[in-house]
Amino acid sequence: MITVHVLAAVAQPVLAGLFLTGDVDAIGVHGLIGSLLTLVGMAVIGVALAYVLGGRGRLWVLPVAVLLFLADGFQIAAGYERQLELHIPLGVTIVVVSVLLAAWAWSPSAARPRTRR
Repeated sequence: MITVHVLAAVAQPVLAGLFLTGDVDAIGVHGLIGSLLTLVGMAVIGVALAYVLGGRGRLWVLPVAVLLFLADGFQIAAGYERQLELHIPLGVTIVVVSVLLAAWAWSPSAARPRTRR
């Protein structure tokens, strides 16, 4: 699910760039994908919850998934309010966190159960 989030998040700056270069239809797709990111974010939380509780996965994954979901929501609000001073850096942060989380999720470390201390 985080891979879907990454793909959608990475598409966002591309679509914004297309809009800025004159493709006015790109902003509609940008808004639609941005709104769908919250649904994907909820699914990421569900997968993270199952990973942490059912699979004895790393505990830090769940709060990161929740923060990513909340950031997606703030991002939508900032975009529709045209608060670009928040929308742009928050978008960069969302993309970076999504890429890092997906890279970790696909690593062998993610498959190892957490150890007891």
